[in-house]
Amino acid sequence: MKKIEAIIRKSKFDEVKAALHETKVNFFSYWDVTGVGNEKQGHVYRGVSYSTSDIQRRMISVVVSDEFLDQTIDTICESAHTGQVGDGKIFVTTLDEAYRIRTKEKGTTSLN
Repeated sequence: MKKIEAIIRKSKFDEVKAALHETKVNFFSYWDVTGVGNEKQGHVYRGVSYSTSDIQRRMISVVVSDEFLDQTIDTICESAHTGQVGDGKIFVTTLDEAYRIRTKEKGTTSLN
């Protein structure tokens, strides 16, 4: 089993969510996060300077079986892509075990 954590633009979240549902990823968690990016200069809007180093993004966390990993990553990459700096990052970690509390199932059967 793998845990995928993707940090994406907030503006692309609905598109990513729909694409994941089409790929049969029916459960994932998400939350709003703030990060610090590589861009060091600010932007000026109507005479007021705004810092662009603090970036508002959305983080998605999903656990999939090893066989479903590549398809899920491809789905996120395709639906979150704009081609601009700041599209996001994807991190993959290995999980030892997963349990469904209600039925006490474990392993990949607990993910369905």
